[in-house]
Amino acid sequence: DSDSQCSPTRHSLSLSEGEEQMDRLQHVELVRTTPMSHWKAGTVQAWLEVVMAMPMYVKACAENVKSGKVLLSLSDEDLELGLGVCSSLHRRKLRLAIEDYRDAEAGRSLSKASDLDHHWVAKAWLNDIGLSQYSQAFQNHLVDGRMLNSLMKRDLEKHLNISKKFHQVSILLGIELLYQVNFSREVLQERRARCETQNTDPVVWTNQRVLKWVRDIDLKEYADNLTNSGVHGAVLVLEPTFNAEAMATALGIPSGKHILRRHLAEEMSTVFHPANSTGIRESERFGTPPGRASSVTRAGKEESSGNSKYRASRLPLGKIGRGFSSKEPDFHDDYGSLENEDCAEDDLQGRPEQCRLEGYNSLEVTNV
Repeated sequence: DSDSQCSPTRHSLSLSEGEEQMDRLQHVELVRTTPMSHWKAGTVQAWLEVVMAMPMYVKACAENVKSGKVLLSLSDEDLELGLGVCSSLHRRKLRLAIEDYRDAEAGRSLSKASDLDHHWVAKAWLNDIGLSQYSQAFQNHLVDGRMLNSLMKRDLEKHLNISKKFHQVSILLGIELLYQVNFSREVLQERRARCETQNTDPVVWTNQRVLKWVRDIDLKEYADNLTNSGVHGAVLVLEPTFNAEAMATALGIPSGKHILRRHLAEEMSTVFHPANSTGIRESERFGTPPGRASSVTRAGKEESSGNSKYRASRLPLGKIGRGFSSKEPDFHDDYGSLENEDCAEDDLQGRPEQCRLEGYNSLEVTNV
């Protein structure tokens, strides 16, 4: 009743909740301005709850982690046993963040990837690359910018339930583009804004921008077939096996319509093929690192002294290319017959988590 609502006890509880919220916000501000090694227990808890979006681990954190120095020293085992973080992707998210803050302690600023929270990844980024159907899975696993750069093909299959080979390639090439712009959302938005009304810098085109281009070249009746297809600018520019025939198949242009397919090939050659040779100049112009080996090369993971390094081994793109150019009517099912390069699921027990591809040139890629 109204008397109970206005009682001193209820009022004091409400005031206490407000003070607690204000205290939490003050701790969040300390997160932004203070090195992790200087954090007290309250700041650690606010970071975990608000910044990392992991309130489910705050209680265990309050019991076991009393300072930022302790947080910096936590191992994977500590995260699992001390904080109760059973999800391997959640542990990775925390570990990558802690490593980022540890690097910042040495005088460097936090990585640009730290600005990309899991809401942006799940809602904006997946929509940009034309794979918004996986938004909920990315949201559930709290995949943020730092985690994106660590994702491998096996992660996509095992944890995020992405089994279509082309969708895996699309995601990894989308991550490659983020790497090329140093995970700067501002640089990416600036470049996209510049080419919104002209056919330049196609590597940064979103899935929606590709649809607009398809309509502009008088193939509008096929454009909607690219919705939620995973076809975006980085695929068209960075993946050499995704050619005009693959694009025609993705659009659903019948194989018998030779004139339309030839028209598409000619239009693609004027926009996307020149872009392959200008990527380095673009990266130099915008002060971003030149492209490394394609993200489709990511394979097994190595753990070394608590730091994560990712061994990249190139996928057999010839097989993927044959999938792109398949005559089958359902473009997105062309990849079911491709070999599964990862370890068999029933062979994972008792084996290291990494699962390398053998027989391909490999290189070390250090995460953000």
